[in-house]
Amino acid sequence: MNVTDLAAVDAVLRSPRISSGELVEAFEDAFAAYLGRKYAVAVPSGTIGMLLCLEMLGIGPGDEVIASSFSFRETAHAISVCGARPVFSDIDYWSGTLSPAKAEPLITDRTKAIIAGNTNGHPAPWSELRDLAKTHGIALIEDSTEAIGSTYKNALVGTFGDCSVFDFSQPMPITCGEGGMIVTDDIDLAVALRRRRSHALKDRGSVVITTTAPYQAAMSDLTAALGLSQLRRIDEILAKRKEVEDFYLKYVSTFEGIKPPYIAPDVTEVHWFLYVVHLGTRFSKSSRDAIVEDLKVEQVEAAAYSAPLHTQRHYFDLGYRRGDFFVTEKVADRAIALPFHAHLAEDQIAFLVETMKDASINVGAGSAIY
Repeated sequence: MNVTDLAAVDAVLRSPRISSGELVEAFEDAFAAYLGRKYAVAVPSGTIGMLLCLEMLGIGPGDEVIASSFSFRETAHAISVCGARPVFSDIDYWSGTLSPAKAEPLITDRTKAIIAGNTNGHPAPWSELRDLAKTHGIALIEDSTEAIGSTYKNALVGTFGDCSVFDFSQPMPITCGEGGMIVTDDIDLAVALRRRRSHALKDRGSVVITTTAPYQAAMSDLTAALGLSQLRRIDEILAKRKEVEDFYLKYVSTFEGIKPPYIAPDVTEVHWFLYVVHLGTRFSKSSRDAIVEDLKVEQVEAAAYSAPLHTQRHYFDLGYRRGDFFVTEKVADRAIALPFHAHLAEDQIAFLVETMKDASINVGAGSAIY
């Protein structure tokens, strides 16, 4: 957080109002303008945003929603929370995003939507996904919680779904503590989202508006002030993160036997959410876990990226088991997320990568790493 952010928060704290008000509306307007979309609706989190999208698209019990198991857990949980059934599909090995070819056979007469994410900042194949949704007459929801600033065919992520969801929790480029944003070009959907999110005091006497029971899920002016301040310098924030990415690439390129960073042909810009290293096939899941533990001993905040949703307890009750999605498991078992933020220096990154190399030797991967 810089001086501008602190000043923005301080101004709200000294004002008569810190709950949802004019600053939230200003943040919504600015965010919609940044993406070139017509409407933006601020919410407390990406999960609440996804839940609202599903409900306002009429999705509930008895319906199915296709999604990737290689996904941010809390966002995908919204499918279960609204009462629908998540139908997981496998991913593309290189990009980690939902594969349209693998998703299409899963579409039934109960399928009401596809949720596709820009995994770790890499845009999904939106042209194919849009064609798929149009062909089958279902909604396309874009999970952009990890990808602000990335572009597909020169268009910013967040511009491809019937509605698109962003998240502002740590460690996103825009970090407000918590918070999220839904964007859409559909005025009816935008109005429905606002009414379901919360009711303004001025609307308490409305016969029409108060027929909807809201979640009381508004964003505060305090959160919006921080988000608006960072949005105004988003290009600067992303440029600094890009410098860190370049340092990582410089040192990781000496790490033999790993999957190199991949950018699909139609992707014109990637802003990674985390710096994820994909270990080669000579590594197992257990050796990846051992490397993560060795890094933690050296006080490096590394983590497995990620635990596929279909292997998590909640989804066992729906019949999913390990072994269901070969590519998802193959990628997830060998992925390590390293610290990634704009304040990392080159010498710190050199230390991080060298420590990971040493850890790989400790688990028996061999000196060929060097």
